[in-house]
Amino acid sequence: MTATEPDTGERPAPLGLGAQIVRFVAIGAVAASVDLGFYAGLLALGTWAPLAKAVSFILGTTTAYLLNRRFTFASSSGGAGRFLGFLLLYGSTFAVNVGVASLVLYLMAAPSINPGVLAGFLSWFIAQACATTINFVVMRTVIFRD
Repeated sequence: MTATEPDTGERPAPLGLGAQIVRFVAIGAVAASVDLGFYAGLLALGTWAPLAKAVSFILGTTTAYLLNRRFTFASSSGGAGRFLGFLLLYGSTFAVNVGVASLVLYLMAAPSINPGVLAGFLSWFIAQACATTINFVVMRTVIFRD
């Protein structure tokens, strides 16, 4: 829509699965950069690893949700049902993400206060992969299914 075209209130046609996956991955890269950047920064400041992961996850997934809502799943409306779905999805993936990151650090016997760059990145990457998979499936099949 341009400045001269009226807003008809119609949503664009939904994208196919392939296009959704491409956009989801591209937006995921942006959101992952937000997540990893804050995680690394907080760890560098000496923040307790689970707290650093929690804060970075919230910032990264909020970025992903807002961008995916607009560009991947073409949803302009929020609605109470979608907001509740968002809270349930991100609450669940928050627990999975922080839990998996902490488990990986534990299994690597990395200290929880300052796990080091390699252990911190590996735990972040594995946790992110788990949460991203859950997010895509639930967003596509439950939250933005219309």
